[in-house]
Amino acid sequence: MRLLRTLVLIVFSFIVSVSLSAQDFEQLLETLSNQEAFWSLTVLDESGNKLENFNSDKLIIPASNQKLYTLAAVLDRLGGDYKYTTNIYGDGELVDSTWQGDLIIRGSGDPSISGFLYDDDRYFVFKSFLNQLKEKGIKQYSGSISKNLDFFDGQVYPTGWDWYDLTFYYGVEIAPLSYNNNAVDIEVLADGMVGEKPIVKYFPNHYPVKLSDTILDETDIISINNQQIITEENRKYDERYLRPLGKNEIYLGSKLPKGYKEEESLSISDAGSFFTNTFQVFLHQNGISNQGNSLLDILYSDILDSYPILASHSSKPLSELIKWANKESDNFYTEMMLKTLAAEEQGIPGTFENGIKEVRNFLAEQGVDTNLVKMNDGSGLAMGNYTTTGNISKLLYSMKSHNEWDVFYNSFPVAGIDGSIAHRFKGTELYNNIRAKTGYVSGVRTLSGYMTTRSGKQIIFSLATNHFAGKVRPVDNSHQQILQYLYEKY
Repeated sequence: MRLLRTLVLIVFSFIVSVSLSAQDFEQLLETLSNQEAFWSLTVLDESGNKLENFNSDKLIIPASNQKLYTLAAVLDRLGGDYKYTTNIYGDGELVDSTWQGDLIIRGSGDPSISGFLYDDDRYFVFKSFLNQLKEKGIKQYSGSISKNLDFFDGQVYPTGWDWYDLTFYYGVEIAPLSYNNNAVDIEVLADGMVGEKPIVKYFPNHYPVKLSDTILDETDIISINNQQIITEENRKYDERYLRPLGKNEIYLGSKLPKGYKEEESLSISDAGSFFTNTFQVFLHQNGISNQGNSLLDILYSDILDSYPILASHSSKPLSELIKWANKESDNFYTEMMLKTLAAEEQGIPGTFENGIKEVRNFLAEQGVDTNLVKMNDGSGLAMGNYTTTGNISKLLYSMKSHNEWDVFYNSFPVAGIDGSIAHRFKGTELYNNIRAKTGYVSGVRTLSGYMTTRSGKQIIFSLATNHFAGKVRPVDNSHQQILQYLYEKY
C-alpha cells in the first residue's frame, strides 16, 4: 500500500511539473513584446525527451533555419572531406608561347571562388590558375575563354524568391561557374559637397561607371549608373539600388548624408560570363594576353575529358564551406551546395528540385516528419517554406549521433563571439553558452541550436516567432529572455 502511494505521488508530481512547465512558459510569453505574433518553442534534453512543448507541431516559417536541413543533408551525403575541383581545359596546342586555341573552364559548382575563405584575397584562385598556365609556358592564347555549365541546369533562382531580393547579395544567381558570390562589391563615400555625387569604388573594378544617363556600350558586361546624391549631415540615409531582372545595369540612387560611408554587394546576371570576363581581364593584366577573338562562348561538350587540363583548383573541404554557410547564413553557398547535392546524388545536371528531394529523403531517415516540411529552396529565403520547431529539434538531436557531428556542431555561430550572433548575448550568462542558427525574413525570426545551461547540461532548442509587424530588435530581446529562462531552469 505504501509503495502504491509512493507511485501515485511520483506520477502526480510528474503531471504537475509538466503542466507547470507549460504554464510557466505561457506566463513568460505574457510579459514579452509581440504577444500578437505566433510563437513556437521545442526544447529537448540530452536524451531527446521533450522539456518544453509549445506549439511544437504547428507549422512555422523557418527562414534561414531551413539551412540546417540542407547543410545537414549535404554533410551526410557528400561528407566533410568533399572538395570541388574546377578545371581549365585546353582545346588546341601550345606553339612557342602561344596556346593556339581556346581555354575552357568547366564549372564544378564551387561557391568559394572569392576571397571569403582565402584571407579576403578575391583573386586567390585566379592567381593559382595564372601561375599554372605560366608554368606550362603559356604567355598568350589565340582563341576565347569558353565555359562549360552543364553541372547545373539553367534555373538560376529557386521557386519563391522575391524579385526585390534579386538585386542584393542574398538573392544572387546560382550557377556552376561563379565568382565573388556572383556580386559586385560597392563602396560609396559621401565625401563631397551637398548636392554632389558621392565617390564610388567597386570590385571587380574593370567595369564602367556612368555618371550620367548616357547610352550603354553593348560590349559592357556590367554598367554601374551612379545617380546618388550627398545630402545634409542630419538627414537619414535613404538606400536605393536597382538591377532590372536579366540585365547588368546597376542603378545607384541612394541619398547619403555628408560623410556617410556605405558598403553593399549587388547581384549580377549571367554568372558564367561574369566569371570568364573577369578572368580574361585578370590574365591580360598579369601577362597572358589574348591574340584573337575574345567571345565568351558557352560550350556544352562531352569531350572535355579528352582535352589536356592546363590548370586546376580544388576548394577547401566541404566542412569549411558548411562552416561559412552556417555561421554567416550565406544563401549563395547553401543553394550552390543544394544543387551540388542533386548533381552528385541524382545525376547531372543538378536541379533545385532534385536537391530538395535528396534533403527530404535524408530528413525522413533522421525521423523528421516530412509531412510537416515544405521546401521551395535550400536557404530559407523563398516564400512557401514551412516546418515545425519539433522537426528542427528532432534533426538537431539526430545529428548528435552522426559521424559528422563535430563538423556540424562547430559550424554553428557562437553566442557573442562569431557568425550571425556575434553581437548578441554579450554581457549575459548566455555568452559562449549557445550555438545557434538564426533566421530572418520579414515578420519572421527564428533561432535553433544547442545550449549549455547553468547546471552544465546541454539542451536542444528551436524557437520561432512568426507574423510580427514591428522591428526585429524587440523580438530578439524576447528570445533572449526565453533563452535565459531555459538557461536558469535546466
